[in-house]
Amino acid sequence: MHYNWNWGIFWEMSPDGIPYIDTLLAGLKWTLATAVCAWIMALVLGTIFGTLRTTTKPWVVRIANGYVELFRNIPLLVQMFLWYFVMPELMPGSIGDWLKSLPDASFITATLALGFFTSSRVAVQVTTGIQALPRGQRMAGAALGLTPTQTYRYVLLPMAFRIIIPALTNEFAAIIKNSSVALTIGLVELTAATYSMREFTFQTFEALTGATIIYIVISVIALFLARLLEKVTAVPGYISSGSTSAGGH
Repeated sequence: MHYNWNWGIFWEMSPDGIPYIDTLLAGLKWTLATAVCAWIMALVLGTIFGTLRTTTKPWVVRIANGYVELFRNIPLLVQMFLWYFVMPELMPGSIGDWLKSLPDASFITATLALGFFTSSRVAVQVTTGIQALPRGQRMAGAALGLTPTQTYRYVLLPMAFRIIIPALTNEFAAIIKNSSVALTIGLVELTAATYSMREFTFQTFEALTGATIIYIVISVIALFLARLLEKVTAVPGYISSGSTSAGGH
């Protein structure tokens, strides 16, 4: 099969009146916006539910475990469809119609789905980090007169997060990749922009290569920043330099 290579396609005009490279960069902006917003949501919820899983109240632990199992075991694609197609129908008529008419409905839906899905994974990491700490740290907090909430805030969580930075780096890299699922609900992020370029130009290899390079650059930058953060916050005996790159997903 003869394939006509054309690496100059990135600077040719798309049907939108802009170069295809700008189409990819516009998709990149939506990818990063979705990933960052979902990551903030995941970090907050994951910290809360991950901490609750280590408390001494059984009913609280059961609720937190239920949250984690619910959002971790339902495939992300299914969650996207549930949030986008089903949730508005379950709302009162006026609210459902308003949700469906939002100009950025696909972005909001993707953020929520990614945020809840990733928060369940972050919760597991937070729980693991807290449980990896010596019991003496919790006891020392109590000996100092700290309340359980203060012990978590000032003693346990700061140390736990230092331990799980490599794992959180993997989750952040995953949330960037998982944002590509949002194309199924109409969000024109990087992967969707790549498919659009491929369909209009039939330059499949060039389009996919461009997207691949962009994803690699993002991953390298994220890895560099994570290693820098790891070195700054490292505590001898708990986390070793370079463990970010060794962590698997």
